[in-house]
Amino acid sequence: MRIWLNAARPRTLPAAVAPVFVGTAAAIYEAGDLPRIWVFLAALAASVMIQIGTNLANDYSDARRGADTADRLGPVRVTSAGLVTPRRVLTATWIAFAIAILLGLYIAWRSDWIIIAVGAISIAAGFLYTGGPKPYGYAGLGEVFVFLFFGLVAVNGSYFIQLETLAWLPLGLSVTVGFLSTAILVVNNVRDIDTDRRANKNTLAVRLGRERTRRLYVFLVLAAFFVLGLTIVLNDGPWLALIGLIAVPMARDPIAAVTGRTDGPSLNKALAGTGALLGVTSLFTAIGLVLGA
Repeated sequence: MRIWLNAARPRTLPAAVAPVFVGTAAAIYEAGDLPRIWVFLAALAASVMIQIGTNLANDYSDARRGADTADRLGPVRVTSAGLVTPRRVLTATWIAFAIAILLGLYIAWRSDWIIIAVGAISIAAGFLYTGGPKPYGYAGLGEVFVFLFFGLVAVNGSYFIQLETLAWLPLGLSVTVGFLSTAILVVNNVRDIDTDRRANKNTLAVRLGRERTRRLYVFLVLAAFFVLGLTIVLNDGPWLALIGLIAVPMARDPIAAVTGRTDGPSLNKALAGTGALLGVTSLFTAIGLVLGA
Protein backbone atom coordinates (compact mmCIF):
# COMPACT_ATOMS: atom_id res chain seq x y z
CA MET A 1 0.00 0.00 0.00
CA ARG A 2 2.87 2.38 0.78
CA ILE A 3 4.35 1.70 -2.65
CA TRP A 4 1.07 2.45 -4.44
CA LEU A 5 0.50 5.53 -2.28
CA ASN A 6 3.93 6.78 -3.33
CA ALA A 7 3.05 6.08 -6.98
CA ALA A 8 -0.17 8.12 -6.62
CA ARG A 9 1.93 11.15 -5.51
CA PRO A 10 -0.37 12.51 -2.77
CA ARG A 11 1.48 15.85 -2.70
CA THR A 12 0.00 16.64 -6.12
CA LEU A 13 -3.61 15.78 -5.19
CA PRO A 14 -4.51 19.29 -3.94
CA ALA A 15 -4.38 20.26 -7.63
CA ALA A 16 -7.24 17.81 -8.23
CA VAL A 17 -9.35 18.69 -5.19
CA ALA A 18 -8.95 22.48 -5.10
CA PRO A 19 -10.67 23.41 -8.38
CA VAL A 20 -13.72 21.26 -7.63
CA PHE A 21 -14.18 22.91 -4.24
CA VAL A 22 -13.76 26.42 -5.62
CA GLY A 23 -16.02 25.92 -8.66
CA THR A 24 -18.72 24.26 -6.56
CA ALA A 25 -18.51 26.97 -3.88
CA ALA A 26 -18.96 29.62 -6.57
CA ALA A 27 -22.10 27.79 -7.69
CA ILE A 28 -23.37 27.71 -4.10
CA TYR A 29 -22.79 31.46 -3.86
CA GLU A 30 -24.83 32.06 -7.02
CA ALA A 31 -27.62 29.57 -6.24
CA GLY A 32 -27.82 29.98 -2.47
CA ASP A 33 -27.39 26.23 -1.89
CA LEU A 34 -25.75 23.13 -3.39
CA PRO A 35 -28.10 22.03 -6.20
CA ARG A 36 -26.48 18.63 -6.89
CA ILE A 37 -24.50 17.21 -3.98
CA TRP A 38 -23.93 13.79 -5.56
CA VAL A 39 -22.66 15.41 -8.73
CA PHE A 40 -20.18 17.39 -6.61
CA LEU A 41 -18.94 14.22 -4.90
CA ALA A 42 -18.66 12.41 -8.24
CA ALA A 43 -16.72 15.32 -9.74
CA LEU A 44 -14.38 15.35 -6.74
CA ALA A 45 -13.69 11.63 -7.07
CA ALA A 46 -13.31 11.83 -10.87
CA SER A 47 -10.82 14.68 -10.60
CA VAL A 48 -8.71 12.72 -8.09
CA MET A 49 -8.82 9.62 -10.32
CA ILE A 50 -7.68 11.62 -13.35
CA GLN A 51 -4.81 13.08 -11.32
CA ILE A 52 -3.76 9.65 -10.04
CA GLY A 53 -4.04 8.17 -13.53
CA THR A 54 -1.89 10.99 -14.88
CA ASN A 55 0.73 10.43 -12.17
CA LEU A 56 0.85 6.69 -12.86
CA ALA A 57 1.08 7.27 -16.62
CA ASN A 58 3.93 9.71 -15.96
CA ASP A 59 5.70 7.14 -13.75
CA TYR A 60 5.37 4.49 -16.45
CA SER A 61 6.31 6.66 -19.43
CA ASP A 62 9.25 8.46 -17.81
CA ALA A 63 10.76 5.13 -16.79
CA ARG A 64 10.45 3.79 -20.33
CA ARG A 65 12.00 6.95 -21.81
CA GLY A 66 14.85 7.00 -19.31
CA ALA A 67 13.87 10.29 -17.67
CA ASP A 68 13.62 8.77 -14.18
CA THR A 69 17.15 7.74 -13.23
CA ALA A 70 18.87 6.89 -9.97
CA ASP A 71 20.37 10.40 -9.66
CA ARG A 72 17.07 12.30 -9.82
CA LEU A 73 16.39 14.56 -6.83
CA GLY A 74 12.69 13.82 -6.45
CA PRO A 75 10.96 10.98 -4.58
CA VAL A 76 11.45 7.41 -5.76
CA ARG A 77 9.43 6.43 -8.82
CA VAL A 78 8.04 2.93 -8.50
CA THR A 79 8.58 1.83 -12.11
CA SER A 80 12.16 2.99 -12.55
CA ALA A 81 13.05 1.68 -9.06
CA GLY A 82 11.69 -1.76 -9.91
CA LEU A 83 9.17 -1.70 -7.05
CA VAL A 84 6.27 -2.43 -9.42
CA THR A 85 6.42 -3.93 -12.89
CA PRO A 86 5.66 -1.56 -15.80
CA ARG A 87 2.71 -3.73 -16.81
CA ARG A 88 1.07 -3.39 -13.38
CA VAL A 89 1.62 0.38 -13.35
CA LEU A 90 0.05 0.68 -16.79
CA THR A 91 -2.89 -1.48 -15.69
CA ALA A 92 -3.40 0.71 -12.62
CA THR A 93 -3.30 3.78 -14.88
CA TRP A 94 -6.19 2.55 -16.98
CA ILE A 95 -8.15 1.43 -13.91
CA ALA A 96 -7.91 4.98 -12.52
CA PHE A 97 -9.00 6.46 -15.84
CA ALA A 98 -11.84 3.90 -16.17
CA ILE A 99 -13.22 4.90 -12.76
CA ALA A 100 -13.05 8.55 -13.85
CA ILE A 101 -14.98 7.68 -17.04
CA LEU A 102 -17.75 5.92 -15.10
CA LEU A 103 -18.06 8.89 -12.76
CA GLY A 104 -18.09 11.20 -15.77
CA LEU A 105 -21.01 9.30 -17.28
CA TYR A 106 -22.98 9.84 -14.08
CA ILE A 107 -22.10 13.54 -14.01
CA ALA A 108 -23.15 13.94 -17.65
CA TRP A 109 -26.45 12.14 -16.98
CA ARG A 110 -27.22 14.53 -14.12
CA SER A 111 -26.07 17.71 -15.91
CA ASP A 112 -25.10 17.99 -19.59
CA TRP A 113 -23.62 15.46 -22.01
CA ILE A 114 -20.93 17.92 -23.10
CA ILE A 115 -19.14 16.80 -19.93
CA ILE A 116 -18.31 13.54 -21.73
CA ALA A 117 -16.21 15.45 -24.27
CA VAL A 118 -14.56 17.53 -21.54
CA GLY A 119 -13.72 14.42 -19.53
CA ALA A 120 -12.36 12.56 -22.55
CA ILE A 121 -10.07 15.47 -23.46
CA SER A 122 -8.91 15.74 -19.83
CA ILE A 123 -8.00 12.04 -19.68
CA ALA A 124 -6.25 12.21 -23.04
CA ALA A 125 -4.26 15.22 -21.83
CA GLY A 126 -3.29 13.33 -18.68
CA PHE A 127 -1.98 10.33 -20.59
CA LEU A 128 -0.28 12.28 -23.38
CA TYR A 129 1.62 14.47 -20.89
CA THR A 130 4.49 11.97 -20.99
CA GLY A 131 2.91 9.14 -23.02
CA GLY A 132 2.29 8.59 -26.71
CA PRO A 133 4.67 9.21 -29.61
CA LYS A 134 5.06 12.96 -28.97
CA PRO A 135 4.45 13.74 -25.26
CA TYR A 136 3.78 17.43 -24.79
CA GLY A 137 5.49 17.39 -21.39
CA TYR A 138 8.74 16.74 -23.24
CA ALA A 139 8.14 19.77 -25.44
CA GLY A 140 7.81 22.36 -22.66
CA LEU A 141 4.00 22.54 -22.77
CA GLY A 142 3.20 20.88 -19.46
CA GLU A 143 2.58 24.14 -17.61
CA VAL A 144 0.16 25.34 -20.30
CA PHE A 145 -1.95 22.21 -20.02
CA VAL A 146 -1.93 22.22 -16.21
CA PHE A 147 -3.21 25.80 -16.24
CA LEU A 148 -5.92 24.91 -18.74
CA PHE A 149 -7.15 21.65 -17.21
CA PHE A 150 -6.51 22.11 -13.48
CA GLY A 151 -7.52 25.76 -13.58
CA LEU A 152 -9.88 26.90 -16.32
CA VAL A 153 -11.53 23.57 -17.17
CA ALA A 154 -11.79 22.11 -13.66
CA VAL A 155 -13.11 25.21 -11.85
CA ASN A 156 -15.53 26.33 -14.56
CA GLY A 157 -16.55 22.72 -15.21
CA SER A 158 -17.38 22.20 -11.53
CA TYR A 159 -19.50 25.37 -11.64
CA PHE A 160 -21.18 24.33 -14.89
CA ILE A 161 -22.31 20.88 -13.73
CA GLN A 162 -24.19 22.53 -10.87
CA LEU A 163 -25.92 25.41 -12.71
CA GLU A 164 -25.39 24.52 -16.40
CA THR A 165 -24.14 28.01 -17.17
CA LEU A 166 -20.88 29.96 -16.94
CA ALA A 167 -20.06 33.27 -15.24
CA TRP A 168 -17.25 35.75 -14.66
CA LEU A 169 -16.78 34.87 -10.98
CA PRO A 170 -15.68 31.24 -11.50
CA LEU A 171 -13.62 32.32 -14.51
CA GLY A 172 -11.53 34.69 -12.40
CA LEU A 173 -11.20 32.15 -9.62
CA SER A 174 -10.09 29.53 -12.13
CA VAL A 175 -7.11 31.72 -13.05
CA THR A 176 -6.00 31.83 -9.41
CA VAL A 177 -6.32 28.06 -9.03
CA GLY A 178 -4.63 27.53 -12.40
CA PHE A 179 -1.64 29.69 -11.47
CA LEU A 180 -1.05 27.87 -8.19
CA SER A 181 -1.53 24.44 -9.80
CA THR A 182 0.99 25.40 -12.47
CA ALA A 183 3.41 26.53 -9.76
CA ILE A 184 3.41 22.96 -8.40
CA LEU A 185 4.65 21.66 -11.76
CA VAL A 186 7.21 24.46 -12.01
CA VAL A 187 8.76 23.38 -8.68
CA ASN A 188 8.86 19.78 -9.89
CA ASN A 189 10.54 20.76 -13.16
CA VAL A 190 13.07 23.19 -11.68
CA ARG A 191 14.10 20.44 -9.24
CA ASP A 192 14.59 17.93 -12.07
CA ILE A 193 16.12 20.37 -14.55
CA ASP A 194 19.53 18.70 -14.74
CA THR A 195 18.32 15.10 -15.06
CA ASP A 196 15.59 16.13 -17.51
CA ARG A 197 18.16 17.91 -19.68
CA ARG A 198 20.34 14.80 -19.79
CA ALA A 199 17.31 12.68 -20.74
CA ASN A 200 16.30 15.12 -23.53
CA LYS A 201 13.10 15.92 -21.64
CA ASN A 202 12.75 19.53 -22.72
CA THR A 203 10.42 20.83 -20.05
CA LEU A 204 9.73 24.53 -19.80
CA ALA A 205 12.37 24.72 -17.05
CA VAL A 206 14.96 23.17 -19.37
CA ARG A 207 14.02 25.62 -22.12
CA LEU A 208 13.99 28.71 -19.88
CA GLY A 209 16.90 27.83 -17.62
CA ARG A 210 16.93 27.75 -13.81
CA GLU A 211 16.89 31.49 -13.09
CA ARG A 212 14.03 32.39 -15.43
CA THR A 213 12.05 29.38 -14.19
CA ARG A 214 12.53 30.61 -10.65
CA ARG A 215 11.13 34.01 -11.66
CA LEU A 216 8.20 32.27 -13.34
CA TYR A 217 7.41 30.49 -10.08
CA VAL A 218 7.41 33.73 -8.09
CA PHE A 219 5.19 35.37 -10.72
CA LEU A 220 2.65 32.52 -10.65
CA VAL A 221 2.36 32.57 -6.86
CA LEU A 222 2.06 36.34 -6.49
CA ALA A 223 -0.21 36.73 -9.54
CA ALA A 224 -2.55 34.07 -8.14
CA PHE A 225 -3.30 36.20 -5.06
CA PHE A 226 -3.53 39.38 -7.11
CA VAL A 227 -6.10 37.81 -9.45
CA LEU A 228 -8.06 36.48 -6.49
CA GLY A 229 -8.42 39.96 -5.02
CA LEU A 230 -9.13 41.51 -8.42
CA THR A 231 -11.84 38.94 -9.17
CA ILE A 232 -13.68 39.69 -5.95
CA VAL A 233 -13.41 43.47 -6.49
CA LEU A 234 -14.61 43.35 -10.10
CA ASN A 235 -17.55 41.11 -9.18
CA ASP A 236 -18.42 43.35 -6.19
CA GLY A 237 -17.92 40.46 -3.79
CA PRO A 238 -18.46 38.14 -2.12
CA TRP A 239 -16.02 39.93 0.15
CA LEU A 240 -15.77 36.98 2.52
CA ALA A 241 -13.97 35.07 -0.24
CA LEU A 242 -11.00 37.35 0.39
CA ILE A 243 -10.20 35.19 3.42
CA GLY A 244 -8.41 33.04 0.84
CA LEU A 245 -5.63 35.63 1.10
CA ILE A 246 -4.91 34.26 4.57
CA ALA A 247 -2.57 31.83 2.81
CA VAL A 248 -0.23 34.57 1.56
CA PRO A 249 2.33 34.15 4.41
CA MET A 250 2.58 30.46 3.52
CA ALA A 251 4.21 31.43 0.22
CA ARG A 252 7.36 32.77 1.89
CA ASP A 253 9.16 29.47 2.55
CA PRO A 254 8.44 27.83 -0.84
CA ILE A 255 9.53 31.00 -2.66
CA ALA A 256 12.73 31.13 -0.62
CA ALA A 257 13.49 27.48 -1.38
CA VAL A 258 12.76 27.69 -5.10
CA THR A 259 14.74 30.90 -5.60
CA GLY A 260 17.68 30.00 -3.37
CA ARG A 261 18.14 26.24 -3.20
CA THR A 262 19.01 23.44 -5.64
CA ASP A 263 19.08 20.38 -3.35
CA GLY A 264 16.39 17.73 -3.57
CA PRO A 265 15.11 17.82 0.05
CA SER A 266 14.58 21.59 0.00
CA LEU A 267 12.78 21.55 -3.34
CA ASN A 268 10.71 18.52 -2.36
CA LYS A 269 9.64 20.48 0.72
CA ALA A 270 8.84 23.46 -1.53
CA LEU A 271 6.74 21.16 -3.72
CA ALA A 272 4.73 20.05 -0.69
CA GLY A 273 4.51 23.66 0.49
CA THR A 274 3.15 24.81 -2.87
CA GLY A 275 0.54 22.07 -2.79
CA ALA A 276 -0.44 23.18 0.72
CA LEU A 277 -0.56 26.79 -0.49
CA LEU A 278 -3.01 25.80 -3.22
CA GLY A 279 -5.06 23.73 -0.80
CA VAL A 280 -5.36 26.37 1.91
CA THR A 281 -6.05 29.21 -0.55
CA SER A 282 -8.76 27.19 -2.28
CA LEU A 283 -10.31 25.91 0.95
CA PHE A 284 -10.64 29.34 2.56
CA THR A 285 -11.81 30.93 -0.67
CA ALA A 286 -14.49 28.24 -0.94
CA ILE A 287 -15.50 28.77 2.68
CA GLY A 288 -15.81 32.51 2.03
CA LEU A 289 -17.97 31.88 -1.02
CA VAL A 290 -20.29 29.57 0.90
CA LEU A 291 -20.59 31.99 3.82
CA GLY A 292 -21.21 34.78 1.33
CA ALA A 293 -24.20 32.88 0.02
